[in-house]
Amino acid sequence: MKATSSWTDAVIDSFEDLTPTVREFRIRPADTAGMQRHEPGSHLQVQLLVDGKPQLRSYSLVGEPDGRMYRISVKRLDDGRGGSRAMWQLAAGDRLQLSGPHNHFPLDFNAPAYLLVAGGIGITPLLGMAQALGARCAQSGRPLRMLYGVRGEAELAYADALRDFLGERLQALAGSRIDFAAEIAALPAGAQMYVCGPVPMLDAARHAWEAAGRPAADLRYETFGNSGRFAPQAFRVRIPRHALDIMVPAGCSLLDALEQAGVEAVSDCKRGECGLCTLDVLALDGEIDHRDVFLSEHEKQGNTRLCACVSRVVGSVTLDSSYRPDP
Repeated sequence: MKATSSWTDAVIDSFEDLTPTVREFRIRPADTAGMQRHEPGSHLQVQLLVDGKPQLRSYSLVGEPDGRMYRISVKRLDDGRGGSRAMWQLAAGDRLQLSGPHNHFPLDFNAPAYLLVAGGIGITPLLGMAQALGARCAQSGRPLRMLYGVRGEAELAYADALRDFLGERLQALAGSRIDFAAEIAALPAGAQMYVCGPVPMLDAARHAWEAAGRPAADLRYETFGNSGRFAPQAFRVRIPRHALDIMVPAGCSLLDALEQAGVEAVSDCKRGECGLCTLDVLALDGEIDHRDVFLSEHEKQGNTRLCACVSRVVGSVTLDSSYRPDP
């Protein structure tokens, strides 16, 4: 059971490999006259066939709109849930359906200073923010910096474009960790930090922001992935209200496994951000690998709820669905 969306036909116009693992797709809607202008931080939902089954994936829109095409970039993850592999199999001329643009990661243009932090493919929503803020902040004198962390220099997608927008305000960190405490301490009062990257990086940013006593509203973030503490493995799930006992395969999310078994679960983002898919934990034999950014650290330690879209279990778990029989 997903959030209501309207869909439009589109075609892959062209694509380009930006790094050995990142490919940019230029997508042309069938009705370009009806294209919606998108703000920085926006994303598209794409309908894909993954292992022969229809699934939805969300991809950040890259750069500012041109009124002709949408641009998204997809990092190939061979050990992921199959969405990136399905995208990489598409060729120019292939058709697909889109929903959006949607924006759950909006940019506030009125902050006194900005720090943009990207990790890996998390650069995609922040590229448009850097483009939109670069000239504005230069003219107004407001501080703006971007930190872009990658595992190696070969993975620096959009580095040339970012240097054009930001110049020396861009700091690329290949193989180095970001010192969030020091970066946050250097920000003036009221500054905003925008972060997109893997969950461990977001957790580090959130902890440092909170420790610095900064207002929670001035930290904006989005996650592109759902990396956890343990490698994905099959686990057992029981749903007493449905008399259900199933195994969730290593390459399948809990949410998808429940839907395939006929259990309706409310969901939207499928990135562990919105919390709509959270389920109550009735019993646990093992350990929950919480991979979301919605639940607080206290809630994760309590193991009373989990986000079905991204979180996994090592062992087995008994869950309570929202299903209630008619009186």
